[in-house]
Amino acid sequence: MMTGAFRRRRPFPLVIGTLIGVVLATALSACAVGVSGRIVSPPSPSTVSAVAPSPTTVSPLPPARPARLEIPAIGVRTGEIVDLGLAGDGTLQVPDDAITTGWFTGGPAPGEVGPAVLAGHVDYKKVPGVFVRLKELETGDEAIVHREDGVTAVFTVYAVERHPKASFPTEKVYGDTTGPELRLITCGGDFDSSTGNYLDNVVAFAKLTRT
Repeated sequence: MMTGAFRRRRPFPLVIGTLIGVVLATALSACAVGVSGRIVSPPSPSTVSAVAPSPTTVSPLPPARPARLEIPAIGVRTGEIVDLGLAGDGTLQVPDDAITTGWFTGGPAPGEVGPAVLAGHVDYKKVPGVFVRLKELETGDEAIVHREDGVTAVFTVYAVERHPKASFPTEKVYGDTTGPELRLITCGGDFDSSTGNYLDNVVAFAKLTRT
């Protein structure tokens, strides 16, 4: 078992909500593609797909670092997952390249009770990111987390949403849950090259369904 260092530290929703809702606009600005001006896509609902999660009967797992992530529906098969902590200004660290996925160590480990958070770029320095197709996930798709304790935790997607960073639903994404859940987060929506930011975040919500 891992130590308590991998358990949630308060005030988790406030700190990370600030990051994802506002600061991620800057922190993941390297998601930018090399264009000029502002790309504006047709209006779309913030919720791409969503159903109410049903109660899970899968027992929570003890804490253990995530080692690798697979999302078969969108062709994701990562290498080693890196740890993401907080930077000196209180914002979340982000992966250093397009293809790496990071886990926020201040929250639950995948399989523990609560929302474990994995983040990755949609693109980085003109390279497609590990989560470039995250918005294509649909209800029922699976995210498979291979943990360092040898346990594989399988999460089933129940919602994929896009939200403006200025009105990020902090409590919905980072608030307590009754069972083990997973959040996959990247940039999305329109890109404004004048600021170097995507205007939205894409969030996939999933719950543990088997191990």
